[in-house]
Amino acid sequence: MMKVTNNIISPAGHISDLLPDQNKPRVYIETYGCQMNVADSEIVLSILVENGYSVSHDPKQADIILINTCSIRQKAEQKVFKRLDVFSRIRKNNPGILVGVIGCMAERHKEQLVNNFQVVDLVIGPDAYRKLPDLIKEAGTGQKAVNVLLSHEETYADISPVRMDKNRVSAFISIMRGCNNMCTYCVVPYTRGRERSLDPKIILREVDNLTRLGYKEVTLIGQNVDSYRWKPKEKDIEISFSGLLEKVAEAVPEMRIRFSTSHPKDLPDKVLSVMSRYNNICKHIHLPLQSGSSRILGLMYRGYTREWYIERIKAIKKTLPGCSISTDIITGFCSETEEEHKETLSLMEWAGFDFAYMFKYSERPGTKAAKKLNDDVPEEVKSRRLTEIIELQNKLSQRAKTKDINRVYEVLVEGISKKSENDLFGRTSQNKVVVFPGKNYKPGDIVKVRINDCTSATLLGEPV
Repeated sequence: MMKVTNNIISPAGHISDLLPDQNKPRVYIETYGCQMNVADSEIVLSILVENGYSVSHDPKQADIILINTCSIRQKAEQKVFKRLDVFSRIRKNNPGILVGVIGCMAERHKEQLVNNFQVVDLVIGPDAYRKLPDLIKEAGTGQKAVNVLLSHEETYADISPVRMDKNRVSAFISIMRGCNNMCTYCVVPYTRGRERSLDPKIILREVDNLTRLGYKEVTLIGQNVDSYRWKPKEKDIEISFSGLLEKVAEAVPEMRIRFSTSHPKDLPDKVLSVMSRYNNICKHIHLPLQSGSSRILGLMYRGYTREWYIERIKAIKKTLPGCSISTDIITGFCSETEEEHKETLSLMEWAGFDFAYMFKYSERPGTKAAKKLNDDVPEEVKSRRLTEIIELQNKLSQRAKTKDINRVYEVLVEGISKKSENDLFGRTSQNKVVVFPGKNYKPGDIVKVRINDCTSATLLGEPV
């Protein structure tokens, strides 16, 4: 099922190719959190398949259950704890099942998971996935198997992931791991370690694999893609993210290229210039704001000011007219005043974000904010401010999509609409969801669609 070519592990390309096998131990993976976790689950599956495991799509039919976890907010962690209760009930009917917690929560909550959750047999951090086969054997003897050591070198560069997406249209490629930004509210540097970039040859090889598998779109992902740096030991030339982006765009001119996430302090004009020169690089940038107040940004240790962020937005709009911009916003951060909340609202209004991910501040134990700042904004104030931010963003999203009415966009079809089996949905280059009558189109097709209506979340149209 798998082969090694030029030291690159090449499994069957897609999870649907891997049928459950009664003669092999079956593994079920459940993933929470960001795109990085999705990519990590695909790496984990590749490692296990290489080592003789089969795939289960039902936890009740599995021999091993793995839950890949996120620690970015308390709500995400609570979801995982609830799922462990579910898996505990499943194991009552099948005592032989092993249950493992992998990913960021394994790194952060090792002792709690080992000591307080009897159902948990394995606790594996993001840099220890190569050890999974041995750790599973260890857990099979009745011992708790734990490895949460961070690595300064691990990138899983030699592992070609088993793709777990549903439609074989869009896929992720991790171009780097870890993060060097020490934002005071964030756990990522503590759970994923320092930044390490992958050799561009490895990235281009995986892009080529996706092309041969029929994929139409790839998203290059990292905690901060603008920090991508690759310098071969034998050469003085360093490849930055703009250089990598250009190499990928040239290598697969018929494939759509996306990337996420950019950091406002690091997004260079060179990246915008490359985006402007290649039609297959999608015209969408996710640029987290977090706060519209320079003082709060300073407390967050974001490395930029309100004014710097505004200049980056201006540069995007000048170089890439029609480029959509999305963002992240945290409200109710330590000591945030009402006036500073209004600064966030005013910057949102000025920027006109197409969409946003919006959250109340959730203190994360072990972060600099938890150690040095007081989480002193009352919960009811956080909730009210979040409501105001969401209401404003809904208006901005509606306004942006209303401007798209009567325009024609190329839409990459992803699947059948949730509301009607007669309709399909897909995305524009600007990452806007479009729903339209299916006719004879199928996932992977690119269809020109005229927009004739919209909601705040979706464009509605007809093929032309």
